[in-house]
Parts: sequence; C-alpha cells; structure tokens
Amino acid sequence: QVQLVESGGGLVQAGGSLRLSCAASGRRFSSHTMGWFRQAPGKERELRAAISGSGGRTYYADSVKGRFIISRDNAKDTVYLQMNNLKPEDTAVYYCAASTRQWLPSREREYDYWGQGTQVTVSS
Repeated sequence: QVQLVESGGGLVQAGGSLRLSCAASGRRFSSHTMGWFRQAPGKERELRAAISGSGGRTYYADSVKGRFIISRDNAKDTVYLQMNNLKPEDTAVYYCAASTRQWLPSREREYDYWGQGTQVTVSS
C-alpha cells in the first residue's frame, strides 16, 4: 500500500509558475512509476507527465511539453511537478499517482494508488 499526499496548488496568473509536490509513504517508493494527472471540469482525467522509478525516463503530454518538468527525490519519497508559463487551460485538479508498472503507463487503470488532488487555477 502507498499513500500519496499532494501539495502546492493554488491561484496564479497566466505566465506564472507553481511547483506541486507529492509525498509518498508506505511501500518502497523507488520501485513505483509516478505520474501527474489532471482533470478539468467536465473532462476526463488525463496523464500530463510520468517518471520512472529511478528517474531516468520521463514522459510529457504534448500540451505541457517544454513548460512542465517532472522530477523525483527517492531519498525523500517525493515527486514534483514544476509548472512554468502556466495558461488558463492548465486550470484543473492535479492528481499524483503511483504505478507498479515500469513502462511509464498512460492510462488511469494502470495506476494503483492515488492522491486526493490539489486545485490549480490559472487566471488570464
């Protein structure tokens, strides 16, 4: 079992930055692929970034490529999402998720553990 707690969301103006954190507890953190999903009102929850257990491989959705950076600190059992040049369309609830699969899965059902989510609102 892995417990995940996100923090760092908030309100920011377009062009600004936020850094989300996700603290994990429970089973060995470094053995899990970690992902950041987001869900906007009326839309499905979608993966925006993922990182392998070692941190050596990453994935970014096209909509955030070049603006968001996913990283992890296995000594602190924490994964981060640095979000730069934020746009109003980035407004959503952001969820941290953990998967035992090692190939950077992209689908919700391939992630085994979820955080409660943190709201990010970008004003224009």
